[in-house]
Amino acid sequence: MEIRRGIPVSKGVAIGPALILDTEGVRISAQTIHPNDVDGEITRLHTALTAGAAASRQRQKLLVAKLGALSQIFDAHAHFYEDPTIIADFEYQIREKYYTAEYAVSVTLRSIVRVFERSDLGDRATRVRADFIDFEKNLLAILTGGRTEPLVNANEPVIVLANDLTPSETAHFDRTKVRALATESGGATSHTAILAGAMEIPAIVGIGRFLSDVSGGDTVIIDGTQGLLIIDPDPQTLAKYVEIQARILSTSGEHQLLGPMPETFSRDRHRIQLFGNIEFPSEAEHVLERSADGVGLYRTEFLYVNTTQDPTEEEHYQAYCEVLSKLGENRPVVIRTLDIGGDKFMHVKGLLTNEKNPFLGLRSVRLCLKNLPLFKTQLRAILRASVYGNARIMFPMVSTVMELRQCIHLLAEVREDLEEAGIPFNPNIPIGTMIEVPSAALVADILAKQVDFFSIGTNDLIQYTLAADRNNENVADLYDAADPAVLRLIDTVAKAARAAKIEVTVCGEMSGEPLYAQLLLGLGIRQLSATPRKLPELNRLISKISVADAELVAREALTLETAREVNTYLREQLRRILPDAID
Repeated sequence: MEIRRGIPVSKGVAIGPALILDTEGVRISAQTIHPNDVDGEITRLHTALTAGAAASRQRQKLLVAKLGALSQIFDAHAHFYEDPTIIADFEYQIREKYYTAEYAVSVTLRSIVRVFERSDLGDRATRVRADFIDFEKNLLAILTGGRTEPLVNANEPVIVLANDLTPSETAHFDRTKVRALATESGGATSHTAILAGAMEIPAIVGIGRFLSDVSGGDTVIIDGTQGLLIIDPDPQTLAKYVEIQARILSTSGEHQLLGPMPETFSRDRHRIQLFGNIEFPSEAEHVLERSADGVGLYRTEFLYVNTTQDPTEEEHYQAYCEVLSKLGENRPVVIRTLDIGGDKFMHVKGLLTNEKNPFLGLRSVRLCLKNLPLFKTQLRAILRASVYGNARIMFPMVSTVMELRQCIHLLAEVREDLEEAGIPFNPNIPIGTMIEVPSAALVADILAKQVDFFSIGTNDLIQYTLAADRNNENVADLYDAADPAVLRLIDTVAKAARAAKIEVTVCGEMSGEPLYAQLLLGLGIRQLSATPRKLPELNRLISKISVADAELVAREALTLETAREVNTYLREQLRRILPDAID
């Protein structure tokens, strides 16, 4: 048995036979043509480019139904086929070196890929590299008469293993055939990771070299929650994961089989609201399928995926209208303004930077406040869309009172502009701020006077409180939601919100983990926002929890001195309430 650890990008557990994909593309040997054939070869190249652009746009149209706005990832692919600089490079290789169209394409695009392999642009370089490999594979397939659509041909569901996967390959996977995927390369914000999450396929990326240790057909386990790839598991490990998988299916599928998820009440009849976290408009359907109370976190960074230009106000507007219209007037949609930088991709026109310490640098509202036209464009779009549903605006990564006041002041300016232009919007749209850094938590009582609601983003709150990068395996043991310092900050924020009589939601990974549900309820949290697939499990668990008991649990947890002690105590309490809970 071999166990490898990577970056978990889509939760879940899958067990099945391995299918190894060769994703490095078609290798073209050096081939030349006679000088008299140059014009004909260039004509053949342009015919293929025209066909490729049309196929790429058609592919995007077909994927709209499957992926919604996420299909925009493929919009830039069509432009590759029409890029004059790239085409000029292709033609140069044919005219000056007499290469075949295939070899000209391979030589040109491989040289571009190598540039990005050597670049220090991090995840952005990884994504662009994958896009060019995707472009190369599809164009060469047209030139050679090969298949242009990657398919997984299998008689039974498989787990796909590869060095890397292009966006086209991932998007076309049939979920009935692909149970999960794992790759040697890739990062948390790669297109493969984004697509896998949206399609709810368990996935791990960035594992490092492992393909030489596995053969097609070998039994493998993907633990997308822990980021583990287990090759050829021993009987004990296999039995353990079969049981875990059965529990997941029973808890997540139970309410789907019985119909809409019932409203969530604690055992002593306290109403608890469960919201869904979404990243793409198409995921609004997942929220509705689980009968959630609304969208507690609508991430808007997808609009900047794979773009060379910042999204227009109309593009923002259409994306927000799509979700608001689906959710209706009775389900709130909390739209988080742009949150990029740190571990998130960093591409905003005029602000592409490589900071030595990006987590402490220009990210989120700091970046937006440095680029007011960018910020105003998004705020205008949110306000315009607010008439189509129950929209709320939330500012991320606020660290000082002045930052929040600047954001609110800018929003007021945008409101005035819309009023003068006679453009309708909801003048009473609720405004909130995320609590993600210790400084914000410590002045929560002051921030509460400025806003209508709080949302505690535990992912960043944990890493900033403990000074532990959540994606760094060298300090993974420090990154723990149960650390007493983190719990005390959450308690401080909850008390400040209660005193100010404003709502407070927890929307980080912590809110979706059954282990912490009783603790959060005991700290006074009455709203949880998590990945939609987690909601039925939370609903089931909360119905067995008494808020009175939860308050006793929270009180006890706050007296403990280490994260290990807290986790042990919470596991004991969870097993007492729900013996078959997944913790």
